[in-house]
Amino acid sequence: MKKFIKRRLFNTLKYAFSGIKAAFASEEAFRLETALFIILMPIGFFIGKTDIEKILLIGVLFIVLIVELLNSTIETAIDKFGTDYNELSKKAKDMSSAAVFISILLVIFVWGMIIW
Repeated sequence: MKKFIKRRLFNTLKYAFSGIKAAFASEEAFRLETALFIILMPIGFFIGKTDIEKILLIGVLFIVLIVELLNSTIETAIDKFGTDYNELSKKAKDMSSAAVFISILLVIFVWGMIIW
């Protein structure tokens, strides 16, 4: 049983890092958001006065990365079926991009509320 759990954990980590590597290699937005995460995360630790503030400041940064990964997943899945224009494909891609935009607005809101 322990061997199974170790193998399962290893495979889970391997697939996760493979996904992050793929996103980093193919998505400029993910690279930019990762760079901002690396810059802002230590700042969040520094400017957060309470543990809750630190969790909020850093947590919303993670949310942007998560939503960007989901956005990239949707775009990749749609592109698998072709790059010809399709109104439903456009709608799905636009909505997933909107989710990224809203997550970035959340960062601005939370950071703004805590800083000011």
